[in-house]
Amino acid sequence: MKKRLYSKIPLAQSIVALCEAKGITNIVISPGSRNAPLIIGFSEHPKMQCYSIVDERCAAFFALGIAQQIQKPVALVCTSGSALLNYYPAISEAFYSDIPLVVLSADRPVERIDIGDGQTIRQKNVFENHILYSANLYSEIVAETKINDPRVNQKQREAQKHNEREINLALNMVIEQKGPVHINVPFYEPLYDKIEFPTITPKNIPVETPCHQFSKELEVEMLLEWSQAKRKMILIGVNSPDSIDQEWIEYFANDPSVLVLTETTSNIHHHSHINCIDQLISTLKDKEFKELQPDILLTIGGMVVSKRIKSFLRQYQPKSHWHINLKKAYDTYFCLTEHIKLEPNVFFSRFFKDKKIKESPYKSFWLFVRNQRRIKHEEYLKKISFTDLKAYEAIFKEIPDKQMIQLSNSSTVRYAQLFTLKPSLKMFCNRGTSGIDGSTSTAIGAALASGGSTTLLTGDLSFFYDSNGLWNSYIPSDFKIIVINNEGGGIFRILPGKEESLNFSTYFETTHNLTAIHLSKMFGFDYHTAHNLEEVNEEIQKIYKNDSTPQLLEIFTPRKENDNTLIDYFKYFI
Repeated sequence: MKKRLYSKIPLAQSIVALCEAKGITNIVISPGSRNAPLIIGFSEHPKMQCYSIVDERCAAFFALGIAQQIQKPVALVCTSGSALLNYYPAISEAFYSDIPLVVLSADRPVERIDIGDGQTIRQKNVFENHILYSANLYSEIVAETKINDPRVNQKQREAQKHNEREINLALNMVIEQKGPVHINVPFYEPLYDKIEFPTITPKNIPVETPCHQFSKELEVEMLLEWSQAKRKMILIGVNSPDSIDQEWIEYFANDPSVLVLTETTSNIHHHSHINCIDQLISTLKDKEFKELQPDILLTIGGMVVSKRIKSFLRQYQPKSHWHINLKKAYDTYFCLTEHIKLEPNVFFSRFFKDKKIKESPYKSFWLFVRNQRRIKHEEYLKKISFTDLKAYEAIFKEIPDKQMIQLSNSSTVRYAQLFTLKPSLKMFCNRGTSGIDGSTSTAIGAALASGGSTTLLTGDLSFFYDSNGLWNSYIPSDFKIIVINNEGGGIFRILPGKEESLNFSTYFETTHNLTAIHLSKMFGFDYHTAHNLEEVNEEIQKIYKNDSTPQLLEIFTPRKENDNTLIDYFKYFI
């Protein structure tokens, strides 16, 4: 059995030991020299699962994908300088999506900053606006001989105690609050020295479990308001699969006064829910909006994709808006009245323990409208030619059950919102910042962590943007990528600024003639193409029959027809 070695630097030993003590064992490392003490400490530890990814931006999104699935902190380790800044897109996503990441950035000692030393920037508090906690540690000198000066020894002990406390505070924060933290670690050289036994045993400050109270007075007041309201709307945004107990889904389904609206990323399914929100409300008039306007809006989960529902709720505001979330509540609709800091299931079991319902025509009327919309939806899809919309219809019909689907942003997640998906599919998308920059890396990290069959469904720009996400050794053999290639940013063709001009196609739509064939070959994917509906159906079946090699299907759609088909889709409901 290989003998474990330790970095000679006590600070590196403290960080590794405290990560172990708090159960942080997934470590994504990007190569460097200044971070050598941390690389040695983590990679030598038998309980640490370490991953090596060169590109720090991809590494951070890969870590985010792992953390998304295991719902525990994942640590990132990088060298000094601009390497750290490449984490920022994923850090901001983690901040807004409440995903726990620990950034461990190696640094030079403070006296080496801004004097012209190489690979050195101002790293302290670099994520200040998008971080839960920034721990700025002190350098610890490792003396070659015993130090006899008591004042020097005292300073070393003080630095060590400061560092231990800051590391504990940061790691406890990432566990308690679910989000990113940053620990900046300045090291003196030499950096590569190893020893056989640790020289320090850091104190582990226990994690505190927050206990939030829901006052009896507020409960009585809210319960009275709920019992009297005849129009209650529940809107569910980004939400982890299986996080809402089925008994509450059924309870709300059986209440005629409650209308439940779910987004694709809510992972909530019931035949009595409005699961395609834009399909329902896109063509409503003022009188109908007033009939839909709720007395009470209850929101669960994270970010909401639908721009139309946001616009509706801002213009036709409810009398009360309650958000149920342990951590935070965004006043998205400018009418937030209560933030209940409880898990939804805990709130429901306490608030609705009597399971009373209110008679009302609210749900039945809007379910009737929904059903009419679904008929029109099917009619329209039968009559159109092959475009993005038809391709997505085929994809969602042909994808097998029990897949995890990672959606890229922009058009992809919006098209997904138009379809009733199989309940066994688990849907994810980086909606914290809604960027296109890390979808591939996130999907691969998530696929690795979940151990289940995973498909990345992505647009062409998002895929090419994050092509370095394929540059690692951790892609599962059954991983699938479906790329919708419409030769540019097709979403811009349905926005108000669309025009057929060189300026528009160059600077907004950013048209291109790229394909994924060479990337597939370079990174070991079997490559497939489809140019029409028949080929889409055939090739999707092919890629899901092969789990021994990663598969990539590139579907080519007509750039100048996609937008009109989608615009006419919504007009068809009038």
